[in-house]
Amino acid sequence: MVDPTRGLALRTFAIAGLQLELGRGDNVDLLCAEIRIAKKRFPWLDMVVLGELNAYGTALTNAEPAGGRVEQAFGRVARETGLWLIPGSYYEQRGDKVFNTAPVIRPDGEVIARYRKIFPFLPYEKGVSPGDGFVVFDVPGRGRIGVSICYDIWFPETTRSLVWLGADIVVCPTLTNTIDRDVELAMVRANAAMNQCYVFNVNACGALAFGRSMVCGPGGEVLHQATTGQEIFPVEFDFDYLARVRERGWHGLGQVLKSFRDNDVQFPAYVQGARSLTLDALGALQTPAGASEQGSRPAVATTDLKVAKT
Repeated sequence: MVDPTRGLALRTFAIAGLQLELGRGDNVDLLCAEIRIAKKRFPWLDMVVLGELNAYGTALTNAEPAGGRVEQAFGRVARETGLWLIPGSYYEQRGDKVFNTAPVIRPDGEVIARYRKIFPFLPYEKGVSPGDGFVVFDVPGRGRIGVSICYDIWFPETTRSLVWLGADIVVCPTLTNTIDRDVELAMVRANAAMNQCYVFNVNACGALAFGRSMVCGPGGEVLHQATTGQEIFPVEFDFDYLARVRERGWHGLGQVLKSFRDNDVQFPAYVQGARSLTLDALGALQTPAGASEQGSRPAVATTDLKVAKT
């Protein structure tokens, strides 16, 4: 794309989120059809993103190996439409483990990466193993994109790690149908602002989830806020604007990434082998019990703290 007023090539990238009304069964054919519709309606799109577990819903019995029916179907649509695809996630069977996996598919249909959700929604997402690696990938001539999934965004370390690895946009397929959706939206804004990156959070709607997808810019500004119904929302991202925000600060204010880079403090939570007595005292990660089943609350332990001298 060229800006006629400057005669310079612009580094832009257009992504459409598909917030769809879906059932709990097999949605693969419907999703493929919706991707084709999005490309036909907005032929300038570069990528389409779907919500978490949109293909089959949340049943672990639908888990399949990498390269199975789900990835094959979306690979064909990518080749047909010429789109990059992050088609939400599906349950991937690897040996005796199941992962919540989001594939990254190039316009030629090849799966170039698979991100496995690092923080399954425990204790509710039972039987799902955590992934142990981050995924970022380059769109030649444009920028770098990182992948996160739903509950990951509750842990600021995940978005910070993706940006540390060079991500300009963090794409986050989501499946939320609980009372905390409003809190998640605050986190979408906060993660974008704290890391001076774009965050593209796509939820489902209908029987599966509450919708309200959100896209934020590197100052935490809301670029789009979806309703609770079905929507296709295309957003064009400007990598040169992002670079300027990181260099000068949003509206000339905080240069967050530079300050983080230049500060030598060693955070206690990240010292190798360190333990927190406070966190250890919280007990096991398990489904909350009813009032009649609750025992006495364990005492909160204390620990020595180093206080900086003034």
